[in-house]
Amino acid sequence: MSNEIRLAFAHPSERAEATSSSDPLDRISLRDHIVEVEIGAFQAERGTTQRICFNVVVEVLPITVSVEDDVDRILSYDKVTEAIAFELAAERLNLLETLAARVADRVLLEPQAQRVFVRIEKLDRGPGALGVEIVRSRVTNLAPVEELQDEEPPQPRVVFLSNEAQKSPHLGIWIDQLLAKGQPLIFCVDAPEETVLRTGHAMTQRRVDLLAIEQNAWLLAARDARCVVVDTRTELEWAMKNGQTCVWAPSKIVLDAVDGPSAAPSETLDLALWFAQEMHALEVLAFTAATSVDALRGDVPLRVMPLSCADL
Repeated sequence: MSNEIRLAFAHPSERAEATSSSDPLDRISLRDHIVEVEIGAFQAERGTTQRICFNVVVEVLPITVSVEDDVDRILSYDKVTEAIAFELAAERLNLLETLAARVADRVLLEPQAQRVFVRIEKLDRGPGALGVEIVRSRVTNLAPVEELQDEEPPQPRVVFLSNEAQKSPHLGIWIDQLLAKGQPLIFCVDAPEETVLRTGHAMTQRRVDLLAIEQNAWLLAARDARCVVVDTRTELEWAMKNGQTCVWAPSKIVLDAVDGPSAAPSETLDLALWFAQEMHALEVLAFTAATSVDALRGDVPLRVMPLSCADL
């Protein structure tokens, strides 16, 4: 076996050593860190967990002063496991490549970290381990450390539109007034009034119900050209920073959530409130005729708006 092939299957620490410069860095490593998590792009990987194994090597600047046996003066192993736990908790991911890149970027936020090797393997998808390995360095890390640490996404105002509100002659006036307030705006819509197909199976019914809401989102986009249907958090954050008014298509964010909504998709206002908390919204405005709506649910203030009034 050639040396290149041997290194490809060796522990990342050997690869780090083989590719080190003439002025080598110190290294810390995490070996065979196994976590059970839901991950994967295939339908068979949804709704179930599987074991994934992390091997991580971080090259760090040598310590030139006495650390006095103080853990606060070094890059602790806990920083590596915390980076893994943080990214696993952020959202459900389809690709190991995405997870590896995010873990590497988070580790490189540490001032001492200069280069990181991340290998992640799925242990339950076949007779062997299936995985990826990446290398990232502070020089080639595309996201500046300051930007990752300091930049925060805008806080939107989430607006829930019932079916009655979506058909209201006041809709355009409401949107005008909401846009005039200057806050990023994201609309959430009701489930359609038409009977949704019944599948007789909980997981598939959830998808059908979410897709039905998305049909209503596209109807809103057809009624007002300022409303753009969006389904990913990345595009939502871009839209908020660039003054675009969004209509939330819920399937991807709901299905990819690590801690998803307890409400069924048919409970559309509760779904909108869950989404508002996920987006750290300023408030939720609910245009609905419902009379049994709590004034506050969760951490985001909720205001119920009368459908008969054009002036907000």
